Amino acid sequence: MTSKIDPFHDIRPYNDEEVRPVIDGLVTNKELLDVLGRYKFPRLKSVLGPFINPLIQWALKREFKHVTDVASWQKMIAKYMGKMLKRTVSELTYSGLDKLNLDTGYLFISNHRDITMDPALVSYGLDQQGLGTARVAIGDNLLQKPYVSDIMRLNKSFVVKRSAIGLREKMKAYMDLSSYIDQSVHTGNNIWIAQREGRAKDGIDATDVAVMKMLYMSKKKSGQSYADYINSLHIVPVSIAYEFDPCDQAKACELEAVASSGEYVKAKFEDMKSIVKGIVGHKGKVHVAFGEPLSGQFNTPEEIACAIDTSIALNYRLHGTNMAAYAMSEGQAHPASDALRQRFADLTLKQQDYALAMYANPVMRQQQFNAAVVG
Repeated sequence: MTSKIDPFHDIRPYNDEEVRPVIDGLVTNKELLDVLGRYKFPRLKSVLGPFINPLIQWALKREFKHVTDVASWQKMIAKYMGKMLKRTVSELTYSGLDKLNLDTGYLFISNHRDITMDPALVSYGLDQQGLGTARVAIGDNLLQKPYVSDIMRLNKSFVVKRSAIGLREKMKAYMDLSSYIDQSVHTGNNIWIAQREGRAKDGIDATDVAVMKMLYMSKKKSGQSYADYINSLHIVPVSIAYEFDPCDQAKACELEAVASSGEYVKAKFEDMKSIVKGIVGHKGKVHVAFGEPLSGQFNTPEEIACAIDTSIALNYRLHGTNMAAYAMSEGQAHPASDALRQRFADLTLKQQDYALAMYANPVMRQQQFNAAVVG
């Protein structure tokens, strides 16, 4: 009965009336209290064990006392986001926000370098501009713990069922996703999705054509052309450029392992460790470039994917780390080369090559797309 009234009940973010009950459940969740204790008070936790949980619970109740809806939850998150950015980012800049309208729902499609920071930075910029935060796509592989799912859905995340098994289940998951994005954008809500599943660990930002096919799935039988529908989504490509990637060494090790042995097996909760590292790690200068909203005759998924790739590559803000890595790949000197070598000193030579490539590839990709535009 519920699914007929609310077809997206199992994937959508929580509504205002659901916020308080979910929070009340979180503050009594023993597993969450244990995790927060180990992270926030590791020494006390090792000595007192679960006896520290009442203190953490009291602190959470106090913090969440005035959270009654999605807006107040996000206001609280924005406060902590600002503090975190001051600690981990030396300079945060945005461009292109002035091209967006307050009364339009947009589909923001960005490159994907960090699991949580990418959408967080997009929404932070939108919020600062008064444009309304985005509903964020997140894979269910990152929601293995119920309390993690609750926290993310409180913060306007919707679930992408990557774990769906079997053709029928996968098709339903894609159809639900396509329908939810359609409903959201056309009711004036912003949406964020990555241009591909998984992070671009090699620094090559390429849109997955399958994602562009998924967008149209819910409209195939409507009679509306692919081109007309794609234009109605108000797609805005977003280029997110970090001077330093906190997870660069881990990514390099994974790439080298795949290249040498053909596979890489993630450790238990490795994704969660990457999330934490991406949040608390030093990022240096960060630039988020909102491209021009795309419009034109995009008749195929390949054509819109190419347009997104072009915008992301050309709007990508190249940092000194990118230029130094590129110079090193060309056998040239650069003032930042020594610092970059020192950053990767603990890696093997092969791993260093992958680490440098992930910083150099955006330079080469921008050159390629610039040449294509000029040509």
